[in-house]
Amino acid sequence: MSQALLSVAQHTTADGVHVVALSGDSDHTTASAFRQALTPPDGSAPHTVADFRDVTFMDSSGINILVAANNTARSHGGSLRLAHTPTPVLDLLRIVGLDAILPLYPTLEDALAPPAAA
Repeated sequence: MSQALLSVAQHTTADGVHVVALSGDSDHTTASAFRQALTPPDGSAPHTVADFRDVTFMDSSGINILVAANNTARSHGGSLRLAHTPTPVLDLLRIVGLDAILPLYPTLEDALAPPAAA
């Protein structure tokens, strides 16, 4: 059995949003890489957007990491948003109720847009 792989690309936007593009599986074998990816460099960006467009699988390890990253971001006045969440991952988020906690966006552009004025 081969080890699952998770590729990560990251950058910070001009507005200071930490953007993480993930590709592959988020499971117990890739948990460390996933956790590290959702931790902004030097804690400078409290807002993170995770692009799940190329995520093929997520297990409970990934769920736990999302919960922890969301709690950390919120405790620092920030946020965690998810973009391009594929159906299998979205189904899992719905089963555990994270779709009611984490903002989900159909595109990366939507996730990066400032909140609409109320």
